Amino acid sequence: MDFLNPRALRWKIAALAAAACCAVAAVVGFLVHDATRERGLRVGTDRTLTRLIAAEREYDRTGRAPADIDVRSRDELPEPLARDLATFVGTEPETGAVTGAVTESGPPDTGAYATWYDADPPNWFWMWGAVAVADDRFLVVRDDMSTEVRSLQLLDRSIVKSVLAALLFVVPLAALATEPINRRLRHGARTARRIADGDLDARIGTAGRARDEVTEMASAVDDMAGALQRKLENERRFTADVAHELRTPLMGLVTAAGLLPEDDEAAGLVRDRLRALNALVEDLLEISRLDAGAERARLDPVPLGELVADVVRRTGTDTRVGAVDAEVVETDPRRVERIVVNLVTNAHRHGAAPVEVTVTGARITVRDHGPGFPADLLERGPQRFRTGASERGRGHGLGLTVAQGQSEVLGARLTFTNAPGGGAVATLDLTPHASAA
Repeated sequence: MDFLNPRALRWKIAALAAAACCAVAAVVGFLVHDATRERGLRVGTDRTLTRLIAAEREYDRTGRAPADIDVRSRDELPEPLARDLATFVGTEPETGAVTGAVTESGPPDTGAYATWYDADPPNWFWMWGAVAVADDRFLVVRDDMSTEVRSLQLLDRSIVKSVLAALLFVVPLAALATEPINRRLRHGARTARRIADGDLDARIGTAGRARDEVTEMASAVDDMAGALQRKLENERRFTADVAHELRTPLMGLVTAAGLLPEDDEAAGLVRDRLRALNALVEDLLEISRLDAGAERARLDPVPLGELVADVVRRTGTDTRVGAVDAEVVETDPRRVERIVVNLVTNAHRHGAAPVEVTVTGARITVRDHGPGFPADLLERGPQRFRTGASERGRGHGLGLTVAQGQSEVLGARLTFTNAPGGGAVATLDLTPHASAA
C-alpha cells in the first residue's frame, strides 16, 4: 500500500518538513537558551554584587563582616577571583559580569569588586563575589545559582516537548497535504501503463489543473502518447495498404506461374519464390489485423498433445514430438496451430537439428540445438522485418512477431530463452494464470 511505503513521495516530503521544523526549532531554541542563560547570569551577578556592597559598607562601619560573608586572605580565594582582583584593582568600576569574568563596582579607593560563576565540579552553580577591604583581606560572597540553572533546564525540556508536539502535527499534515499530488502522479502512472499495454487512446488529462510541474509532465505524456498513436496508426495503415495492394498482382503471378511447365527448373524457382512472397503478404495482413486489435479468440476444449502432434506432422519437418501429462485446454486451436508452425519453422530455419517439441500440461516448448536466440531478441522481444540469419542482418523475422501477436490474442504467455547447453527455447504457456497476466 502506497500510504505505508516509507519510500513514497509523501513520506519524503514529510521528512523534509520535519527536518525543516527541527532546524528552525534548534535555532530558536539555541537563541532562547542563550538569552535566558545570559539573563540568569546577570541576575545572579547583580544579586551577588548587592550583597557584596552591603557587606563592604557594614565592614567599613563596624569593622566586622556580616555572618553570611567570609573574610579570606588572597591565598584562600579561588584562583580566578584572586587573579582578576590583582588585575583590576584601582580601575574604574563597571557592571554586568559573565561566566568566568570579573565585574567591578564601587569607588576606586575602596578596592575592586570581582564576580566569578563556577559551573565546574565539584562546586557547581555558584556565583562568587569578592572585594578587597584591607591588605590581604577580602570579603567573599558565594551565591547559589541552582534556581536559575533549574529554570534553564526546564526551559530546554519545554522547548524539546514543544518541538515533538509540533512534529506530531506537522508530519501527518505534510503527508496529507501531498495526497492531491500523489493522486495525480498515480493517475499518470496508471495511464502510462495503459498506453504501454496498447490502449493508445488513454490520456492523463490536464483540463482544469493548475499549471504546475505535475500538469506540465502530464501534458507532455499526453502529447507523446498522441504522437505515438499517430505514428503507429500510420504504420499499421501503410502495412495493411501494402499487403492489400500486393495481393492482386500476386494472385495474377501465381496464376501465371501455374501455366509454366512442371519439369522446368526455372519455373520451379519462380513458383518457390512466389510461395515465399505469398507467405510474406499473408503475414503482413495478419500483423495488420493483430495491430488493429481486430482479432478475437474462439475458445474450444482441445486435447493439446494431439493437436500439437498433428500440427508438427503437417509441417513435414523432421521434428521430435513428446507429451507429458498433456491437458485438455480451452483455447483457439487455429491460433495455437499458427504459433506452433511459426516456432517450428523458425527453429529449423535459424537453429540446428534436432528440433524438439514437448507438451507438458498446458505448456508447449520448442527447442533447437543451434546458436540460440540473439541477445537483441531476448532483451526486446520479436521485431518485424528482422531475422536471425546473417544474410538478413541482426534480429528476427515476421514469424516470431506473428506468434507473439497470436499468443496475446489467446491471453497466453510466449517467452524466448536460450538453453544452458546451447540452443533456442520458445515456450507457449496456456495455463489460466498466464491468461490472467
